Amino acid sequence: MNEMMDILGSAGLWAAVLRIATPLIFGTLGALLCERAGVLNLGIEGIMTFGAMAGWLAVYQGCDLWTGLLVAAICGGIFGALHAGLTVTLGLSQHVSGLGVTLFAASLSYYLFRLMVPVAGTPPTVTPFAPVHIPVLSDLPFLGAALFNQTAPTWLAIGLAIALAWVLFRTPLGLAIRMTGENPQAADAQGLNPTALRYGAVIAGSALMAVGGAFLTLSAFNSFFPTMVQGRGWICIALVVFASWRPGRALLGALLFAFFDAFQLRLQTVLTGDLPYQIFLMIPYILSIVALAVMARRARVPQALMKPYRRGERI
Repeated sequence: MNEMMDILGSAGLWAAVLRIATPLIFGTLGALLCERAGVLNLGIEGIMTFGAMAGWLAVYQGCDLWTGLLVAAICGGIFGALHAGLTVTLGLSQHVSGLGVTLFAASLSYYLFRLMVPVAGTPPTVTPFAPVHIPVLSDLPFLGAALFNQTAPTWLAIGLAIALAWVLFRTPLGLAIRMTGENPQAADAQGLNPTALRYGAVIAGSALMAVGGAFLTLSAFNSFFPTMVQGRGWICIALVVFASWRPGRALLGALLFAFFDAFQLRLQTVLTGDLPYQIFLMIPYILSIVALAVMARRARVPQALMKPYRRGERI
C-alpha cells in the first residue's frame, strides 16, 4: 500500500499521464468530429500510423518539427477525403471503408518508410520537441514537474479540446455539424449542404488523428516503427462513446485511460515477480471497458451516424 501511495504522489506519474493522453486526445477529438457529422471513421488506426510515419519522415528529411506536424495533418486529411468519398458520396459501408483505410494506410506507411529509409540495425532518429518552460509555473514544487513540463503539442491538444467544445456548442458552424449528424434532411431544409459538412468534418477529423500519430514520433519518441500506435486508434473510438460525443468529456476520458496506463507501468516495478506482467498490461483496458459499459448506457448516439444521406430520400 505504501508503494502505491508513493507512486500516486510522484510527479513523474502525473507528467506521464499528460504525455500518454496527448495522442489519445488528438485521436478522440478527430473521431468525435467525424461522428458528430454522421460518419464513423474506423480508419483512425491506420491514419495515426501514417501520420506518425509522415511527420517523422518530413523532419528526418530536413523539415522543422511544426512542419512535420503539418505534413502529418495534410496526409491525414487526404485519407479522410478518401474515406468521405467512399462513404458520403458513394454511400458505401462506413465500417468496411474505415477498415480498408486502416489496412491501406498502415501498409503504405511501412512501405514508404522502407523505401525512403535504408534498413539499419538501429532505427534512425530525429530531435523531438523539448518540454516548454513556463515562467513561474514550471518552477513550482511538484506541480511544475508534474503538470508544467510538457511539450508544445500537449498544450495544443488541450487547447484544441477546449476550442472544439466551443465551436460545436457555441457557434453556427457547430450547430450545422451537429444537425448534419442528427438529421441531414433538416440541415438541407435550412439551406445547408450536408455533403460538404460531412466532407469537411471527416477531413478535419482525420487530420487531427494523424497529428496524434505524429506526436508519437516527434515528441513522445524520436523514431518510427510500424507497430508504435499499438491500438490507440481503437481506444479513441471507445473514448468517443465514453465521452457521449462531447469534447470536454473526451479530454477527461483520455486522461483517465492515460492514468490507468501510466499507473500500471509503475505498478509493475513494485510488484515485480508476484504477477505476470501481462496482468498489468490488461488493467487499463479492463477498467476502460468497465467505464465504457457504465457510460454507454447513458450515451445519446447521433441519430444519423453511419446513415448515408441522399437528397430527397428518407433516412
